[in-house]
Amino acid sequence: MGILRFDNVSKRYAGGQDALAEVSFTVEPGEMLFITGHSGAGKSTLLKLIQLAERPSRGAVLFDEKNLLKVRGRRVAMHRRDVGVVYQDHQLLTDRSVYENVALPLILRGMRRGEIGKRVRGIVERMGLGGREKALPTQLSAGEQQRVGIARALIGEPRLLVADEPTGNLDPTLSAEIMDLFASLPERGTSVLIASHDLGLVKRMKKRVLVLDHGRLADDISPEDLADE
Repeated sequence: MGILRFDNVSKRYAGGQDALAEVSFTVEPGEMLFITGHSGAGKSTLLKLIQLAERPSRGAVLFDEKNLLKVRGRRVAMHRRDVGVVYQDHQLLTDRSVYENVALPLILRGMRRGEIGKRVRGIVERMGLGGREKALPTQLSAGEQQRVGIARALIGEPRLLVADEPTGNLDPTLSAEIMDLFASLPERGTSVLIASHDLGLVKRMKKRVLVLDHGRLADDISPEDLADE
């Protein structure tokens, strides 16, 4: 039983444009995989459906066998606790410290201050940012800023992490470091789904790859097939 399942999902926007058409796949617990395709292929729309930022026009998106179309009201926020999100541009609060940025999801949940501090210190250390808790995002390198974004996405211990072009603004060395960090997450039980157009980086990771082409799932490439290339 997968943690995430798309069952013949289509998304049509006003004007008749199909962003996704009859897309089906399953993400297993503790799996890391990539979504790739040309600009406008439907990658970002697919991620928005998982986050409940969009709803499918047809078909079903299931998270832990729960149909997300039926998740409404306050249950949307509960679902989003299970899905961590990493953005290309970090979306950090520039007037707040590293500690405050990472702690924000737990503060919004109303968690006790002592527990927040314990979790933040642990995840910041794990991301290689120990000693930088009081720094502002503007005082950090691009790679450090992305690590803060990842820490914030993971602080709530989500079951699934989705990332939209997380290395788009990083140089090749930093991109490889961030991808290796993502690759360590399934060992802790977190499934990881990454949208990326960087085919060289995707192939290097030798993980399963879903290929979108004009909204359709054109290929589902196994790690074994990539290893043979």
